[in-house]
Amino acid sequence: MIEVKEQNSTAAVTSPVASNVFDSISGSRHEQIVFCNDPESGLRAIIAIHNTVLGPALGGTRMWMYKTESEALNDVLRLSRGMTYKAAISGLNLGGGKAVIIGDSRQHKSEALFRKFGRFVNNLNGKYITAEDVGTSTKDMEYIAMETKHVTGLPESMGGGGDPSPVTAYGVYMGMKASAQFAWGSDSLSGKKILVQGVGHVGENLVMNLVKEGAKVYISDLNADQLKKVSSEFGAEVIDPDKIFDLDIDIYAPCALGATLNTENINRLKCSIIAGAANNQLADETIHGPMLVEKGITYAPDFLINAGGLINVYSELDNYNRQRALTQTEHIYNVTLEILKKAKAEGVYTQLAAIQMAEKRISDISKVKSSR
Repeated sequence: MIEVKEQNSTAAVTSPVASNVFDSISGSRHEQIVFCNDPESGLRAIIAIHNTVLGPALGGTRMWMYKTESEALNDVLRLSRGMTYKAAISGLNLGGGKAVIIGDSRQHKSEALFRKFGRFVNNLNGKYITAEDVGTSTKDMEYIAMETKHVTGLPESMGGGGDPSPVTAYGVYMGMKASAQFAWGSDSLSGKKILVQGVGHVGENLVMNLVKEGAKVYISDLNADQLKKVSSEFGAEVIDPDKIFDLDIDIYAPCALGATLNTENINRLKCSIIAGAANNQLADETIHGPMLVEKGITYAPDFLINAGGLINVYSELDNYNRQRALTQTEHIYNVTLEILKKAKAEGVYTQLAAIQMAEKRISDISKVKSSR
């Protein structure tokens, strides 16, 4: 279902860009897409619900200054699909959804904007549960919570889990160690040269875990102040963004925005493992997944190893406990190993092996629910 909603309207209305929208979602198998527009608060947002077989769609709300509305639509479609697989492969009783707000998070935020967005979320009657993501914070979730109960990622003072970044980073760390075990026969990262691209909240926590284990860590980011902070605190070496794909390293950890693994960059890469927190790292799964296999690079599927954040906010739905979330996130290690072995045995790229495992669970539960 595609809905274009304005302000308090609950009825679908005809949009002049409808034909382009239908072209964009052809074959994506999304259950519902809602376009949210409120001129008074400046809200322009898209909510994409991909699949709810396993449960309500849970996924964060990203705020980003997209160049075009088509770019925002493409991003939310890809992200929500990834959330379906992330929940399924993590054993969570959740479906996949995501939302994007078009705007600069440094300039365009307001209480009115997020509360209005919360009303759109509330109109979905629990089919979509939102949380924080790139460009949004626990404070923004507080505003959303004023208008709907279908929100997680709340501050600890409100019974939520607070910042999920440490749990996300821990899951990536577990996936990285499992990849090391598969590639080298040992999961020790001591002495390994690891480049973390993007040292925001998740990347910084990942750097902390890696340095504790004795890895040689390189970092790159467009935010000079954050680079200086992380480098000073953890002794990580700063690398120019233009040189990251030419660096001789053991592991590349993309932790910023997606699609850095394209044909040009993969050809330049000098590493044995790719394991990072970014979503949709492969610019084109069907091209660049096999390309990594041909280069002999072990790729830890992104939606699997970055699932710690989802596990953390899922835990908020039932008396949040941080230790319980960390323990469940630790299981990413075993699933990563299973996926890597499955891909090798079946001669497929790892992202496909992970998707097949996730889709099998969805299919199995769909049959359970449809049987008498």
